[in-house]
Amino acid sequence: MTTGADPAAKPQTDGGLLTRLGRALLLVRLVGRYRLYRWWPGLRGRPIADLAALASDTRQALEAAGPVFVKFGQLLSTRRDLLPPALADEFALLQDRVPPFSGTLARSIVEAELGGAFEELVDFDVEPRAGASLAQVHAASLRGDDGGADAGLIEVCVKVLRPGVEANVAADIALLKDIAALADSASEDARRLRLPEVVLDYERTIGEELDLAREARNTERLRLNFADSPLLRVPRVYPRLSTGRVLTLERVRAMPLGDFDALRAAGTDMHELAQRGVETFFTQVFEHNFFHADMHPGNIFVDITDPADPSWIAIDCAIMGELTAADRLYLARNLLGFLDQDFDAVARVQIESGWVPAETDPDALAAVIAAAAEPIVSKPLAEIDFGPLLVELFTAAREFDVRVQPQLVLLQKTLLNIEGLGRSLYPELDVWEVAAPYMRRWMSQQFAPEMVAQSLADRAGDIARQLPTLPALLADADYELKRLGHAAREAQTQIADLRTSVRRERRFRWLLLVGLIVLALWA
Repeated sequence: MTTGADPAAKPQTDGGLLTRLGRALLLVRLVGRYRLYRWWPGLRGRPIADLAALASDTRQALEAAGPVFVKFGQLLSTRRDLLPPALADEFALLQDRVPPFSGTLARSIVEAELGGAFEELVDFDVEPRAGASLAQVHAASLRGDDGGADAGLIEVCVKVLRPGVEANVAADIALLKDIAALADSASEDARRLRLPEVVLDYERTIGEELDLAREARNTERLRLNFADSPLLRVPRVYPRLSTGRVLTLERVRAMPLGDFDALRAAGTDMHELAQRGVETFFTQVFEHNFFHADMHPGNIFVDITDPADPSWIAIDCAIMGELTAADRLYLARNLLGFLDQDFDAVARVQIESGWVPAETDPDALAAVIAAAAEPIVSKPLAEIDFGPLLVELFTAAREFDVRVQPQLVLLQKTLLNIEGLGRSLYPELDVWEVAAPYMRRWMSQQFAPEMVAQSLADRAGDIARQLPTLPALLADADYELKRLGHAAREAQTQIADLRTSVRRERRFRWLLLVGLIVLALWA
């Protein structure tokens, strides 16, 4: 890994119209180079013929457009509810390919961020230990647990954001929003992908990754959740040496989870390690309601101090997930319904949860789910792969306008990671032998008398405040229904006016697009 300066990482001060125009011209050129106009069947008058080739060309175009677009493609790869499998599989191949920026510059950024506290760090290594599109990591040492001059040295890692990354990301997000809006207005296929919604999800996710103070809080919370557990270890955060752009953590010296051969050579109990991974995931989701949403091999290490008693170590807690109590309950009911092959129950849960429209025919939905899931869940538990099951369900349920919540997308991505890692560590792993009893136990706890009583007690004040208004609400129900009917008629008129306005805006956007193409070709 070199330490030469990265020109693309220089601070960007112009995140406005000129920057967006320049990047738009770049994308127009990429569209022409990779023939991405095939996305719009209207240009040829017939459906896309070779989706695999289009998927490959789109991936290459995203790589050429830069790191933010690469990460956007990575996010799209998790939205199998929206994308055809060929596209999702191709986007899953995207990797960050951004060279490191100057280590000397990184040191100067850390020094400026920490001020006088920087003196507590010694032996700051300007050679990056690891890097990605948004930040890179450097090794250093800390003067003792309390920072005292007479204490011993503690190894730490210092994560620092790339200079100018916020402006670059903001400009790229603005451009992505423009592209998504244009595609959404121009193509029925694009509207099915709900690209504006995906861009908003992505903006939130990448915003969390750019805030290292948030990552510090996430790391400490996850560490405290497992403080007394043998399942997972999380590095300690040094708050006095951390800011929004710099994060200092205890350095982890352990075996990378992805180095399967080395783990086996060390005599690691791979079955125990795989089972603990599954148990760790379900503990995070159902007990703590705070789960690491980026558990790929690069973010997981293994403590094999005792190879017969291995434990997981998690780093990079930028993206964490939380679920509402209702979502956790719906999720458990869904998974248990699949395992019990009770597809009528699964359909009811989908409708109750709002993940599909309320007017959906439950019998029709159950039939589609059964047709997709039965060939998979009818296998022995140890042979069930959750990944293919999700793919089949998303493909089958598109006609029902499945509405996947952002936090559930993170959960899906994490579960796929955990299952894949578990099976890589121990191919015979029965994921559901661990998961099913765990979820059944959790479900029974939710409906235990003491839990119901506690829930009622927690809401007693709200219930008491609403009781006096109940008679009036019943008396006014007829009037309110008539008022809603009048409002609905007014809304229909407004929608008609809005459609006229949208048609005008579309014409303007197409004129703008033609202008951009002319400028790009002329340039």
